[in-house]
Amino acid sequence: MLTGKTIVLGVTGSIAAYKTANLASMLVKLGADVHVIMTQNATKFITPMTFETLTDNKCIADTFDRNFSFDVKHVSLAKKADLFMVAPCTANVIGKLAAGICDDMLTTTLLATKAPIILAPAMNTGMWESPILQDNIQKLQHYGYHFVEPAVGRLACGDVGSGKMPAEELLLEHILLHVAKEKDLKGRRVLITAGPTQEAIDPVRFITNHSSGKMGYALAKMAALRGAKVTLISGPVNIKPFVGIDFVDATSAQDMFEAVTTRSAEQDVIIMCSAVADYTPATYSEQKVKKHDGDMSIDLRRTQDILGWLGSHKREGQLLVGFSMETENLIENSQAKLTKKNVDLICANSIVGDKTGFAVDTNMVTLITKDEVKELPLCSKEETANMILDRIKK
Repeated sequence: MLTGKTIVLGVTGSIAAYKTANLASMLVKLGADVHVIMTQNATKFITPMTFETLTDNKCIADTFDRNFSFDVKHVSLAKKADLFMVAPCTANVIGKLAAGICDDMLTTTLLATKAPIILAPAMNTGMWESPILQDNIQKLQHYGYHFVEPAVGRLACGDVGSGKMPAEELLLEHILLHVAKEKDLKGRRVLITAGPTQEAIDPVRFITNHSSGKMGYALAKMAALRGAKVTLISGPVNIKPFVGIDFVDATSAQDMFEAVTTRSAEQDVIIMCSAVADYTPATYSEQKVKKHDGDMSIDLRRTQDILGWLGSHKREGQLLVGFSMETENLIENSQAKLTKKNVDLICANSIVGDKTGFAVDTNMVTLITKDEVKELPLCSKEETANMILDRIKK
């Protein structure tokens, strides 16, 4: 995903510096060319050799180091970088950058680069909450610097509060968000639903389905990477949404209906990828529970047809995408759904076989419009999501 990209990591004097080694390794595995610049204080916490072993590039800690081929390193790396992240970033370095002070290789290169800069602060809670530091952060944000909010937890000093360097996985997501994909959907507002709904029978039991939410979350991630402003409305799943996405929780079909309909008018694209339960039990007071020979029956009623409502309320210029899951007559039933629901594109997903459908990481989808039927190959759900977004863009 990062093949051909040059990522420069700045490491400053914090106990959290050891985490950056894992981040560097993760970036290399994604194909990035990773370069590391350390402050002298950072070398007290982790050695340059660690980063050199992980990245196969010389780690720079001395502005006047002559032990490499001649070029002006703070200029060459500044020009070469597609993105610059400082993690951990101390209050000292934030203050230097805010004042324009360049007294080491790291601050000199940062001032020289035109690449996006992301700072991941790590420090004591008192330092993080200092008005001077917060003023410096606001000043740097004014100049286009991006910040990753520190995590809350137990710090190395023993205090509990805000100031921990965020997890490496979160830092990686911020990097991907900036440079992983061409921003060909920038300016587009995309609403995506994902996962199942749960319809309560009583305080203990509920009706649901096997949807894992993986396809919807993959669509949301890929749309965000491509620059779209993404709103993800999700039923109960065990997946963490990608960074930068506006996330909305929805448990029941009614929750999802209300969340979708109140946001639908402002969207350019709506993708209904959730598996909404078709029926919900009557309210507890209305239920007529019947028992016969050990069996129990419960009064059910239809849930709201969200896709149908969206089709009948679609504004001019808005694109509506639905998903269809069928065990037989996949194309015919999906084409009928396209017309009946007034949808622009149906993603027909067969659930026959163990490599497609719920809970797996691969999918094989057929894209259906009023004048085209195109079968996509079996591939990962993220790759499938990209192909669906390509068709939407087209």
